[in-house]
Amino acid sequence: MRPHYFLPLIVIAACRAEKAPDAYGNFEANEVTVSAQAAGQLLTFVPTEGVHVDRGVVVGLVDTTQLALERLQIVAQRQATASRGAEVTDQITVLEVQRDVARRTYERTRRLFDQKAATAQQLDQAERDYKTLIAQIDAAHAQRTTVGRDVAATEARVAQIRDLIGKSRVINPEPGTVLATFVRAGEMVQAGQPLYKVANLDTLTLRAYVVESQLSSVKLGQTVQVHIDQGNGQTIAMPGRVSWIASKAEFTPTPIQTRDERTGLSYAIKVLVPNQRGALKIGMPADVDL
Repeated sequence: MRPHYFLPLIVIAACRAEKAPDAYGNFEANEVTVSAQAAGQLLTFVPTEGVHVDRGVVVGLVDTTQLALERLQIVAQRQATASRGAEVTDQITVLEVQRDVARRTYERTRRLFDQKAATAQQLDQAERDYKTLIAQIDAAHAQRTTVGRDVAATEARVAQIRDLIGKSRVINPEPGTVLATFVRAGEMVQAGQPLYKVANLDTLTLRAYVVESQLSSVKLGQTVQVHIDQGNGQTIAMPGRVSWIASKAEFTPTPIQTRDERTGLSYAIKVLVPNQRGALKIGMPADVDL
């Protein structure tokens, strides 16, 4: 009786082995985790799981009240510093006029001294007045340089705050479907904190594995057939394109994803498959015919 029961199973197993796919794998997508770039309360947050979001859309806003107030304060400081710089410039102009007068006085006093018409005390006083004004002008120039650096520093700080205010807007970087959200509107967030995860599901990547003996039949850009289960024993076939082939072998992952022995080495490949009518899902298993 045993041959009667086992014969059909052997035939089925032989048929399956004869039609076994060349590689097995699972679908994955290029997921992007979007994080906050500014700290504060999340005033608005619109991403919803399963909803498509276009590139460049503002999907959230972090409170920037304190940044705006700080910017106003620094702008006022910059204006005050710039005014002080203008005052120093005016002061230099006055000192230069006084220096020219003092120079002429000193030169005249020196001529009179040479002619015995002025005393040494008068010559020393004229020289001291002239050199004092030169020193004051040099000090004023140094002060103006310092004021200029202060103005540049405040301008840099204003630009930095302006950049932070711009980063308070959460802008979606890639078009795709929201896979998961990690925060809600009204919560406090920190810079670098993940807010949501998005992925373009129009085309998924099937990561499959082939053994060394199959490498010669795999080429970049090659069109292959990908099969997914439809249920009731039926499968759906769709075209895919090989986009990447691993340069190094790795141990076959568990569960086994090639038709060869579990202890063998395999090479990973990636196949880009258009997601027609959204039939493909992340993590879904599939097999490949090369």
